[in-house]
Amino acid sequence: MHLRMAGVRVKIGVVQFPGSNDERDAVWALEQLGADAELLWHGDADLRGVDAVVLPGGFSYGDYLRCGAIARFSPVMGSVRSFANDGGLVLGICNGFQVLCEAGMLPGALVRNAGLAFVCEPVHVLVEKESAAFLSRAELGDVLTIPIKHGEGRYVADSWELKRMAERGQVLLRYCTFDGVVESEANPNGSTDNIAGVANAEGNVFGLMPHPEHAVDPMAGIRSSDGAVILGSLFDSVADLNATVPD
Repeated sequence: MHLRMAGVRVKIGVVQFPGSNDERDAVWALEQLGADAELLWHGDADLRGVDAVVLPGGFSYGDYLRCGAIARFSPVMGSVRSFANDGGLVLGICNGFQVLCEAGMLPGALVRNAGLAFVCEPVHVLVEKESAAFLSRAELGDVLTIPIKHGEGRYVADSWELKRMAERGQVLLRYCTFDGVVESEANPNGSTDNIAGVANAEGNVFGLMPHPEHAVDPMAGIRSSDGAVILGSLFDSVADLNATVPD
C-alpha cells in the first residue's frame, strides 16, 4: 500500500553524458508519470538534491574502449556512487546499465551481442523477482513488453558470481516468450541465462537493457505502456519515502 499524499514532490535526475541520446526521452517519460525530472551534466558532481538518479541509454563517449568504460570516470559518477552507498535509488537503462557494471556498482558485464549485430525490437521480459524499489507495480511472473536497441547487450558473469546473484535474488528480469517461457529462442542477444536486468545486493541499484522510457505511452511505438511499470515503481518508491504520514 502506498502512503502518498497529493503534492508529494518526486525529483529525479537524469544524467547526460556526451553521446547520450535517450536522456530527454527519459525526462519526458518520468514527467508523464508525475515526477519533476531534470538533466544532470556528467561534468558536474552536484546531484542538485534529487531523490533518485537515472543513467540513460545512448553511446556515452562514443563507446570508446568499451561501452561505459569512460563514463564511469565522469565527475557525476563519484556522486552517484556515494548517493547509492547511502541507499539512494539508481536506475541504469541500456548504456546506463553498462556504465553501472563498468563502475562496479552492479555485477557482471555487457559485451557484444552473440550475433554481432545491432538489435532493435520489442522483447518480452519475465518478472523473476519482486522489487520494492523498481517493480512494485508488477507481480512475480508478470510478462512486460519493452523495446531494446543495442549492439553490446549480452550479459555475462562468472559462474560463482551468477550463483551468488541467484542466492541473493539479484536477477529481476529475464528474456522470455510472450507467454512467459524463458528459453533460448526468446533471447535476443545471447545473455547468460536470458538475463535482462539485475540489481545490486542491497536492491537500490538496478540496471536493464530494455528501454522502459520508450514504452510509457501506449499510442506510440510498440503500443505498450509496460515501461511505466518500472519507471512508475521508481516514482512510487520515492513518493513513499517523501510522503508525510498523517497523524
